[in-house]
Amino acid sequence: MNYRHAYHAGNFADVVKHALLTRLIAYLKRKEKPFRVFDTHAGRGSYSLDADEAQRTGEHADGIGRLVQATADVVANPLLSVYRDALEPDLAEGRYPGSPLIARRLLRSQDRLSAYELHPEDAAALKVLFAGDVQTKAIALDGWLALGSHVPPKEKRGLVLIDPPFERTDEIHAIADGLTKALQRWPGGIYAVWYPLKRPALVAALHERLDALPGKERVTAEFFREPYSADERFVGTGLTVINPPFVFAEEAEAVLKTLAPLLGSGADATFSIFTSTSPHA
Repeated sequence: MNYRHAYHAGNFADVVKHALLTRLIAYLKRKEKPFRVFDTHAGRGSYSLDADEAQRTGEHADGIGRLVQATADVVANPLLSVYRDALEPDLAEGRYPGSPLIARRLLRSQDRLSAYELHPEDAAALKVLFAGDVQTKAIALDGWLALGSHVPPKEKRGLVLIDPPFERTDEIHAIADGLTKALQRWPGGIYAVWYPLKRPALVAALHERLDALPGKERVTAEFFREPYSADERFVGTGLTVINPPFVFAEEAEAVLKTLAPLLGSGADATFSIFTSTSPHA
């Protein structure tokens, strides 16, 4: 997919993914007990919307650009307020925060973040971004390895965001294998997996592999800006959550009901929320 994130930061998929991510973290904060967020493909953590990469694609204009220009009723949606607040420091400087920085801004003093990035340049930028932050570990490591060795956290509560670039031909296998290892070590963790909606066969194969995981409920949120196309354009975004909070399906539907008309391509925009339970449960 060639998804070096500097080219795509703040696009419609980021808006949907990050708005839903903030709802998962908000749920974890309902209890005083500490939790940890793991971000397996963290990227740089913050992106200039004036940089050559962002300007070359201009994707942020149809993503965060539309949200910034949204009407008061959209901005006032309480389920989006946490997300909007997390963006403000960067938007004021013409930047868009990545998932690790958004997560970090939502943490309390007792919570922690582990952010992994393998690309040397992006890993170095991530370390600089979080330098001196005792609540955050920025780790230059393959996130797939972290799933097999760094969970469970000592906090025993938390969330793993798996947000791969979908550049590898075996990405689906990597997701399924990584989750299998992680669930064996930490069956009670919340796992959120992002994926692009481009090729129906790829999406079906991903869900087939995830359905084979034993005994786990999933809630999936999918948003289509437009229907699938023969040329396999990037037309939508999905987030599937294993061990979802009991409020996630309802909140995801409310979030997408607000965002779909804002981010979609006219009347072709659609979204769906569905629940899957492994037949091995």
